[in-house]
Amino acid sequence: MEPVALQDRSSGRAREIALEFLKALETSGLSVWVRESGSLWSFPGILLVHTYGMGIMVGVILAIDLSILGFVPALPLAPLQKFFPIVWTAFWLNAVTGTILLAADATTKLTNPDFGVKMAFIVLAVINQRMIQKRLFAEKPAAPAGGKALAWMSIVCWLGAITAGRLLAYVGTTVK
Repeated sequence: MEPVALQDRSSGRAREIALEFLKALETSGLSVWVRESGSLWSFPGILLVHTYGMGIMVGVILAIDLSILGFVPALPLAPLQKFFPIVWTAFWLNAVTGTILLAADATTKLTNPDFGVKMAFIVLAVINQRMIQKRLFAEKPAAPAGGKALAWMSIVCWLGAITAGRLLAYVGTTVK
């Protein structure tokens, strides 16, 4: 019986340490400025850049996915490869701005299960995107049927990430 009690105390302490870390992150100078500054360059500007980055990234990916699915038969797939640098630039822009926005509200966001759902969709979408690039844009592209499944998976994952991200403000539990 004692090992269970000891385990309960240690997991409680780990949670306490994690929450202390999140509170420290949230009270850092940058986080306070992002959250409390009246400047358009703080939260509103960072959120705007994050939104534009997402729109560009997912928009380009969706155009490529729709092409893979045959919705744009007149457009050959190979030339779309030149858009991948834009996709990855927008992805990293979103990673940076998203991290800044997350730090400004770390105790709320990182204790919300919906945040985990959003991150899972993003991880799956990125893995899927790399598979699309490696299989369909290689010197010898894979069969179109496999590409169609990847394109559908891409659409589902990015829409899931966007939806979970948007719902983050409205669902889940929060700890302060």
